[in-house]
Formats: sequence, C-alpha cells, structure tokens
Amino acid sequence: MAETQPTPAQPAAPAAAPTPPPKPQNPALRMMGLPNLPRKLPSRNWMIFWGITGAFASFIIYDKREKKRATAKWRRLVAPMANEPIGAANQLPRKLTIYLEAPPGDSLRTAQDHFIEYAKPVLAASGLDWEFVQGRQQGDVRAAVAEKIRRLRRKTEQPTEDVPPTEEDNLEALRKRMNLPEYQGVKGDIVMGRHTWKEYVRGLHEGWLGSLQAPPQPIVEPKSQTGEDGEKKEAPAEEEKKPDRPPQPLPHNKPEDYALASLPPTIPEEFAPSAPLPHPHRLGFRHTFVRLGRFLNRRKLADDIGRDVAAVCFATSRDWKPQEGDETEQQLVLKSGERDWPKFVWQDEPSKDEEENSTPKPPKEKIWASPLTVDPRITSRMRRFEITPELEARAAQIKVPEEEIEGWIKGSLRSVWRWGASSFESKPKGPNVGNLDD
Repeated sequence: MAETQPTPAQPAAPAAAPTPPPKPQNPALRMMGLPNLPRKLPSRNWMIFWGITGAFASFIIYDKREKKRATAKWRRLVAPMANEPIGAANQLPRKLTIYLEAPPGDSLRTAQDHFIEYAKPVLAASGLDWEFVQGRQQGDVRAAVAEKIRRLRRKTEQPTEDVPPTEEDNLEALRKRMNLPEYQGVKGDIVMGRHTWKEYVRGLHEGWLGSLQAPPQPIVEPKSQTGEDGEKKEAPAEEEKKPDRPPQPLPHNKPEDYALASLPPTIPEEFAPSAPLPHPHRLGFRHTFVRLGRFLNRRKLADDIGRDVAAVCFATSRDWKPQEGDETEQQLVLKSGERDWPKFVWQDEPSKDEEENSTPKPPKEKIWASPLTVDPRITSRMRRFEITPELEARAAQIKVPEEEIEGWIKGSLRSVWRWGASSFESKPKGPNVGNLDD
C-alpha cells in the first residue's frame, strides 16, 4: 500500500490591516439625520459650472430687484397726486394720449407689454386717466394723428360741411348738452419708440400743413401675367372679400410740400407737450449678446422711463432745444433705436403680403426708412416733458422698503416667520366687558 506523502505546510496569510475607526460625526448633523459633509472641494469642471451659473443668477436677481426699486421710487413720487381732491364734479379730469405701434418685425403685443412693464405702474399710481392710439402696421399712427387734427380744423374752417360723426363726436355732443366743459389744463402725449415718434411728427405736419380734402386715389394698373408664347395675360378677377380692417387713408401731403404750405388760422401757439419714450427691441440670433446685455441692464431703462413718465404726471415741460447743426432735437431723439430695426425696413422690395395679394393697391409711404423731415413753424410750437431738479431731488430721497422689491422666496420666508411669531403673541380670549360688580 503506497504511503501518502505529507503536503507541505502552507505559509500563513498575512494579517489584515486594522480598519481605521470611523470619523466622529458632527453632532448637529447627526441629530438631523444628515451625513458628514465632504472635506474636499468639487472638481474643476464643477467649480466652473457652479461659478458661472451662480454669477449669472446673481446678475439676474440683482437687476430684477433694482428694476423694481427704480419703478417703485417714481411710483411713490407721483402717488400723492392720486389723493388730491378733484376740482368739481361736472369738470372732466386730465386725460393723456398714449401712442403705441408694433415695432418693425414684431407684433403690437410687444409694444403693449413694454408699456405695461415700465410705464403703466407709474401712471396707475398717479391716478391719471389715459387713452390709447394703437397701430398694427406702418402708417397707422400717422393717419390717426393727422385725422384728429383735421377734424379739429373742420369745426372752424368748414363748419357747414357734413362729416360722418364718430364716437368721439357723439360723446362731445353729449357733453355739450350736459354743459360739461373740457379740461383746460395741460394734457400731453406719450409716444413709445422711435418708429412711433417718426409717425407722430409726420402726422402733426400732415394735419396742420396738409389739405382738408382727401387726395385723389392714384390709378394703379392691374398686374399682368406673361404666358408661354410671350403674350401678356391679365390676372383672373377674384371675388371681392370683405377686408379685415378699414383701409389706411392716404397722406394729404408730402414732406416736400411743407415749405409751400401755409399755416391754418386755427393753429395754436403751443401744442400739447409730448414725451418720447425708448423702446429697445432687437431681433435675430446674431444679436444674442446685445439682447443679453440689455436684459441684464433693465434697471437703467426702468429708471429712464419712470423719470419721463413722472414728468408727464407733474406736467413739467420745456421747449425743444434749438437746432444745432443740420438736425433738430426732434430729429435726433431716440435715433439710436433705428439700429435695432431689421434690414427689410430699409429695402424697397414689396412685402410678402403685397406679393401674394393680386389686387393692385397704391404704394404706401415708408415713414420709418425715410429721414424725419420737419418744418420750423411746427417744431417751434412743440414742447417736451422733462422733470425738474426739485422733483429729481425728492425722488432721490425716497427709500423703498425691502418688502416691496423682494422676490417670492424671501417674501414667503418672511410670511412664514411672521405667522410663527404671531402664534406666540398673547391675544384676547374674549370681549372686555369690564367689572361686573360695578
């Protein structure tokens, strides 16, 4: 029987290194059930990400708070006007006229949102009344301003002419029957944006220097189509569709006719003051950094617009500055806003709607792309709203409380704290009826 050889002894396994004792946990974190915080910084990429994100968020929050502070400052300045008693019950209050128009390349909603965000809070705090004149396309504001002036001139220059009454005429006739006098103080106009300002000035010149009679409709030849054999074929007649809106009236004069026109006898010595407000609006992906810079500096825009609107509320105005060089102050105001307009504004090509529409129409006047032509007889009667140094000093002394400009998170925390603190206050448990033994 073969003998089994003993196996050689295996070397003993090295003893395992003793595990280090766990690090003591922070007692505060242990009581809250939280783990220990890491003792090292995040990686370089995470540090870059959180640094950029935190900086950008801080810029947005700071600008939003300061924008609220600037608007609240001017709102508090004009707030005492809302508490002033009215003069008489049968006297109309002061009413402003606000001109809004869709910016080039965008809709009217953009101009309305701009007014609601920057100008409306100050106007609403003052307690003043206002009416809108809104335009959806180029030329609407020009036509509205000129037609308003022509109706005013017809009452004295052509009192016997039959003109179809409008809602304003019916309302004015009703006020005359009620012996309700018009407001005799300073009214004023607010014009939003450079494009609206150019049409506003153009409408003033057209209304006061133009004719009261409508110009004859220009004859426009119908479009013709060329066939395969080279012969021209007239476009097929289409069924007349009811337009969505009334056609825009043609201008009664041209800028070249200003010098030859004579002033009407009913023109006042001074027009109602006006306040052109900036409306920066740039479109396009390649302008992203410009738009981002404006987005982070909205506090400056809110302060500028609030200052001008406060001047309108207090009715402090001045004459426009005299001409320096080749252009007047009316021509230079808000001129930097033209750089934001799209390229198609400066092109003479017809729009897509005009190309698709086969019905011939007279060409429209390109007011935005044309230089702003003025007449010294009109510009000398214009006035501009401007705040006084006394009101500026009063506004600088206004301290806006923190609760008025804080955000939702901080406001919610403040409300929770006040709710918790109020629960510990002693409150009366019943009515105090006094001593019953007396």
